[in-house]
Amino acid sequence: MIALGLLAAAAASPAADLPQTIAAVKPSVVGIGTYQRTRNPAIRFVATGFATGDGLSVITNAHSIPGVLDGENMETLGVVSGAGTDISFRPATLAGIDKEHDLAHLRLSGAPLPALAIGDSGSVLEGRQFAFTGFPLGMALGLNHATHRAMLAAITPVVMPALGARNLQPRVLSQLQKAPFRIFQLDGTAYPGNSGSPLYDPETGVVFGVINMVLVKGLKETAITNPSGISYAIPAVYINRLLEKK
Repeated sequence: MIALGLLAAAAASPAADLPQTIAAVKPSVVGIGTYQRTRNPAIRFVATGFATGDGLSVITNAHSIPGVLDGENMETLGVVSGAGTDISFRPATLAGIDKEHDLAHLRLSGAPLPALAIGDSGSVLEGRQFAFTGFPLGMALGLNHATHRAMLAAITPVVMPALGARNLQPRVLSQLQKAPFRIFQLDGTAYPGNSGSPLYDPETGVVFGVINMVLVKGLKETAITNPSGISYAIPAVYINRLLEKK
């Protein structure tokens, strides 16, 4: 009876549910990039993103959005979906941007993508297990989704006052003058191409954050000579605020 009870508990665990959750999440996770027909390669990958809301809204990191497109050569911002070499590019428009929390909202037209639900990031406690899916190698080997596990190691300020005025870099000083906010510090490994990946519950696929390596490391780790390998995520509350903006 004890053995049967252990088996039942294992079957109900996040580890048992994760393969099914990954399969459900992957169609919602897209590459973010630009398309230019005369360029080789025509598609240039810049980050990961994911569909939410009505399936026509895509969330990614603001720092990944090109500041200027080559309009003369018809460079277009959009998303890349599919798998391997069987991919398609869909143009998108920038519907909203939140530079403070490094989030961008893209809008698609046409058929909606499967949408991921956004959870209450304020209810999350340290020690909770998560997963994130994205494209850590970009499109170097084709568009291949990769999933990593991550435990929430800490909920911590995005920037701390520097020890001494000499360490106050302009970006840090600017952030200290704004309303403080907290970010998720993760016990998991993310790579540059993972920026914009959804951080989700391994049982339900509900999103609680967005993987971010650039903003947080540029603020939180300025006092460290050799930046750490720690991964971070922006809490999902800021996704909802961005989506609500008109």
